[in-house]
Amino acid sequence: MIEDYQIYDNLDLYFPQTKQKEDDNTLFRFLYLCTVVALVGFGLVTLYSASYNEAFSNNLKGSYYVLRQTTFALSGFAIFALIQYIPIKFIRKVIFPFLLVSLVLMALTIVGPFGVEKLGARRWLQIGPLPSFQPSELLKVSTILFLAHLFSKEELTKFTKIFILAMIGIGALLILLQRDYSTTLVFLFVVLAMLLLGGFEIRYLVLAAITLALFLTIFLFLEPYRIKRVVSFIFPSIDPTGLNWQVQNSLKAVMSGNLFGKGLGNGIYKLGIIPEVHSDFIFASLAEEGGFIAIAIFSTLFALFGFSGFRVAKKLRDRKYTFESLSAFGITLMILWQAIINIMVVSALLPPTGIPLPFFSQGGTNLFVIISECGLLYLFMGLVNKESSYE
Repeated sequence: MIEDYQIYDNLDLYFPQTKQKEDDNTLFRFLYLCTVVALVGFGLVTLYSASYNEAFSNNLKGSYYVLRQTTFALSGFAIFALIQYIPIKFIRKVIFPFLLVSLVLMALTIVGPFGVEKLGARRWLQIGPLPSFQPSELLKVSTILFLAHLFSKEELTKFTKIFILAMIGIGALLILLQRDYSTTLVFLFVVLAMLLLGGFEIRYLVLAAITLALFLTIFLFLEPYRIKRVVSFIFPSIDPTGLNWQVQNSLKAVMSGNLFGKGLGNGIYKLGIIPEVHSDFIFASLAEEGGFIAIAIFSTLFALFGFSGFRVAKKLRDRKYTFESLSAFGITLMILWQAIINIMVVSALLPPTGIPLPFFSQGGTNLFVIISECGLLYLFMGLVNKESSYE
């Protein structure tokens, strides 16, 4: 009897602590969900203000772009909810088919009849009545999951390592053939970071980096417009009314916002002064109309998002959930890195690229995939207080 009471005394000591951890994680997941919803909502409001003039100029309703983006956002949240009921073991089983489908869709944009060319690049697919979409968004997330799945195994053979590098090379080449040089750089940066975190030998990484650098340099000089972008970035005075026009005006828009901005809808640089302001340069419109206050809110939300993603990646790694940990790391890094590059371009710290601002830029495929990825992160957060049973 005494031993029984001692057991219950021990349970009384440990249960409150366990329950407290569960409560903390529940609150953390809720705050993460609020952060994602806030980013999507903030992005839709910013997009509406930045895009209505573009819509009018194309003989469309002023709300055309934001309504289209809202449809993709709602679809993304539907997938977000659905993912919570999908077993992780099933997700791991379909990763390789998912990657193969992504590669096939990428190839179809280049050689098939379904590829759609916009602004000189074939990055979109149009299949029947379905809205056009960018397969590169699917390739990015499928590659992250593919690497996380392989690295979660106990040991990688030499053949497996060569196979990993070959799949990465094929993916990067297909993105390059779409004439999407900037997305290739983002893709390879995240992939190399995952290889390093996954324990890939340094000699393989050095060989891969040298090979990729060689091919990227060749592809850079194959397109004259890319050389012009780099030269114009290094020497802005060479072509102030040409390639640098967009960047210089985006800088003026950002600086004109001051502390409180000009007010929602009152910006002037979106009225044809900055091309593609509702897409790659939407941050300039946000800064002009919202000022430093809007930039501070924007930065806080992305900081919370990054902290949440990397925090759960570390906690899952501590509990031997290697696949989930690496997936969370890759997804978080991919989204944050795209945001950082976009803002650096708008701020004239990098040459102009075609990288959208996550959650904000017009582009349904990007938003849909990002929200779906957030659904995966939310699912992984539910494992934080559980010990891995299959590693």
